[in-house]
This record gives sequence, C-alpha cells and structure tokens, in this order.
Amino acid sequence: MDNHIKVGIMGGTFDPIHYGHLVTAEAVRYKFNLAKVIFVPSGNPPHKEARVITEKKHRYLMTILATVTNPNFEVSAIELNKEGYTYTVDTMKEFKTIYGENFEFYFITGADAILEILKWKDIDTLLNLCNFVAATRPGFNTKDLADKLEYIKKTYDKDIFRVEVPSLAISSTDIRQRVAHGEPIKYLLPEAVERYIQKNHLYQE
Repeated sequence: MDNHIKVGIMGGTFDPIHYGHLVTAEAVRYKFNLAKVIFVPSGNPPHKEARVITEKKHRYLMTILATVTNPNFEVSAIELNKEGYTYTVDTMKEFKTIYGENFEFYFITGADAILEILKWKDIDTLLNLCNFVAATRPGFNTKDLADKLEYIKKTYDKDIFRVEVPSLAISSTDIRQRVAHGEPIKYLLPEAVERYIQKNHLYQE
C-alpha cells in the first residue's frame, strides 16, 4: 500500500496570477488526488532575465489574494527569500527536507516549459525528486510535446503526466498588455488581484 501523501507544487512567476493558473492547479489536484497545492512564486529565474519581472512582494501578495479562499491551496515564499538565481532543483530539495520522505511531489508547469526542461539545472536529479505534470493550452503543438515526453521516458525512464486545461488560453503577458493599454482585465483573474493591480499601479506604461 502506498502511504505517500501527494502534494502539488505550482511554480511560476505569477506576474500576475490569473484564473488559468488557478483552474490548472485545481484540475491537477483533483486528477491526482493531491492533499494540497503549494503555489511557489519564482524568485529570480535565469530563463526570465530577458524581461523585467514585477517586484517579489507584489507577485507574492497577488498570489496570496488569489488563493486565500481555497483551503486546498497554500503559498510559499521559499524562492522569494533567496538572493541570486533560483533553480527548481534546489527548491525541490528544500521541500524534500522540510516535508520528509513520506511526501510525493507533483510539479505543475506549462507544456511550453516542459519542452525546455532538459535545459534545467541538474535535470537528472530533478526528475528523481518529483513527478512533472505538463498542462497544455488550446492550440499547443502536441506533436512536439509528445516527442519530448517520449524522449524523456526513453532516456530517463521517467513519465511526465499531461493534463489539458482549456482556460490556459489566459496569459499573464496578455493581462499586462491589456493593463498597459487601458483595456479591461475583469474575469481574467480574481477581483482582489485586479484591485491590487489598480491600487499599486502595476503594469502601467
């Protein structure tokens, strides 16, 4: 009998967090019978250095506001308290240390990130620390993803799970652009997050 407690880890910059993230987390929690999903706003990811990311405290507080009404969701500042680049393998090692061997982790990320996963730091170690769940959005090139998952299975003897989430058509990039252009963002993200963006004048040009 498997006595492991299964926990989801939802990584992302959450700049800003939106309903696509929340629906994905809930769908994966239900599908894999996860005890909870921990949202982990990224600290200083090396792959995002091409653009300026909103200040850590704003992304953290928006994630708190978006998840506070769901008792199965938590938010961790584990990456936000670090200096320098933050890597997923280091974060997962910390979660393993904190929670212990009785916990099994499911790292939830976008399918586009999975296509680049072999470039992540210490991928061999990382694939042994957690299961990966690739969330796909409508219109995503499924052949590229299928080829990548087959290669990982063959090379690393590791399955990556796949979940289709139609609402992933919502994107943080689109929301930032809408705010910058003075366009409405209502119904794309929780109202509390929308009010936070307005109050703190985020994403305005």
